Amino acid sequence: MKLDRYDRQILSELQCDGRISNQDLADRIGLSPSPCLRRVRALEEAGFITEYRAVLDARRLGLDLMVILSISMDRHTPERFEHFDAAVRAMPEVLECLLITGRDADYQLKVVVRDMDAYQDFLLNKITRLEGVTGVHSSFVLRRVLERTSLPVI
Repeated sequence: MKLDRYDRQILSELQCDGRISNQDLADRIGLSPSPCLRRVRALEEAGFITEYRAVLDARRLGLDLMVILSISMDRHTPERFEHFDAAVRAMPEVLECLLITGRDADYQLKVVVRDMDAYQDFLLNKITRLEGVTGVHSSFVLRRVLERTSLPVI
């Protein structure tokens, strides 16, 4: 599917407000409601729009500590990575997990927890117990300078 300017505008608007009504979306991009809705459905079916969600405030939920973990593995085999990936997917504290190159670490995780005690429990009872984990380096986030969920639609 090739994106035209209307499709790009739809994607951009929906990233800013996923709850916008079809009528308001159509008004903003300059289409009538029926073709606008057809385009949104086509973008969903083509996989450009993968899901809709609410963005929550971690601090209001009592999740005050964000940590970036760099994790080293003992072996670089598909089985080892699959096992680690599956285990991390099951941990609600993990917001993001990236398999990386160019550093001593193999993975980088973004984790959010209540406090230092909760982090210690997470680290000692979950992460370091995973088969293949040989090293963990923790960096504590002091302040979020920028946090984006929207992608540049070019």
